[in-house]
Amino acid sequence: MALLTFKGGIHPPDKKELAKNSPIIQQKPPKKVTIPIVQHIGAPCKLIVSAGQIVKKGEVIASPEGFVSAPVHSSVAGKVTAITEAVLATGRVVTAVVIENDMTEEWTSLKDNPDFMTLSADELKAKVKDAGIVGMGGAAFPTHVKLSPPKEKPIDMVIINGAECEPYLTADYRLMLEKPTEIVQGLQALMKILGVKKGFIGIENNKPEAVQKMQASVQGLSDIEVVPLEVKYPQGAEKMLIRACANREVPPRGLPMDVGVVVQNIGTTIAVYEAVRYGKPLIDRVVTITGEAIKEPKNLFVKIGTMVSELIEECGGFKAPAVKVISGGPMMGFALTSLEVPVTKGTSGIVALPEEEVMHVDKFGPCIRCGRCIEACPMGLMPFMLSILSEKGFYEDAKAYNLFDCFECGSCTYVCPSKRPIVQFVRLAKSLTKP
Repeated sequence: MALLTFKGGIHPPDKKELAKNSPIIQQKPPKKVTIPIVQHIGAPCKLIVSAGQIVKKGEVIASPEGFVSAPVHSSVAGKVTAITEAVLATGRVVTAVVIENDMTEEWTSLKDNPDFMTLSADELKAKVKDAGIVGMGGAAFPTHVKLSPPKEKPIDMVIINGAECEPYLTADYRLMLEKPTEIVQGLQALMKILGVKKGFIGIENNKPEAVQKMQASVQGLSDIEVVPLEVKYPQGAEKMLIRACANREVPPRGLPMDVGVVVQNIGTTIAVYEAVRYGKPLIDRVVTITGEAIKEPKNLFVKIGTMVSELIEECGGFKAPAVKVISGGPMMGFALTSLEVPVTKGTSGIVALPEEEVMHVDKFGPCIRCGRCIEACPMGLMPFMLSILSEKGFYEDAKAYNLFDCFECGSCTYVCPSKRPIVQFVRLAKSLTKP
């Protein structure tokens, strides 16, 4: 039987071998953390602490100002030493709270409730909302919003994204090996919140150990199925995953809920489990520190607000000069201009590349109409037209070619023989026009 997949896509070298065999380990306690109060898509949070204030681990330091928002909590116990500004991986400058770690690890509140599945759907969802959980695959969309679809869009399926198709990254892979039971229980909580009877866990077939672990964890559960998927990028994108697992096509400009599906990331699912069982807010996450320039690639359990420079130091530093350091993966991540950038809820990995792994393009060529970008595009778009129109400044005209259906996976840029920065042109057009 052929493995499930989607049309289009590419096969970049996965580079997983650098970190995949490194078990998750707790980072060394940081002396201080710099926590941005904007770590999600949606309305910004309101700062509710001030310099000099003593906070406990898990205490709310910024509260949401709208429904599409998520609270931000302190990842350490200690003293607020400054309210400052921090540069995110995207280059955005936001308000941040600097907290000096007193190393006591004193929690504001944490309580084990092994009978959490007896709670009502609304009670479970409230715990997810209070925990400030957002999509941890990179998008950082508030999870409680995904779990609150309008009545006219009933959900009948939850899909957990275990594809982790970005090259180099192995955080979700390690979580599937080390915490399969927590993933399944988190999925069960999501299914109860949404009132659905069917759950899928989609995993690319180049992770056989993870497939076996997850299959063993769902044995005897008729409502949850582990689905091996073809190894292809971007298999882990929501719309591609839905097509592969459920054979449903999300309409243009549509959302997964338009076809009755909610998709969650592996890390997000574990965060949901920890929130509904222990009342634990999202204050830490697994981050893969990898790349050929890293001396000792690792999967670290990291406190939100830790600087990238500290994580690289904990991995032995650079064994070769790093020409490029990326937050996220090389396909959809952001190249950093400084290592003094804090880890946020959406930071899945840090990839450091030496000279021989980086292609320098001083000048890109004209589009030669070869059609390779069309073949690679998983959304069936015409990326070459989007890039040409954006390059010429015809941003509104690009909308006629479904500009906003592009989710910037980078497949088109990867295959372009003229080395055109197609994704960057798309981002430019999006930023200068309205949907």
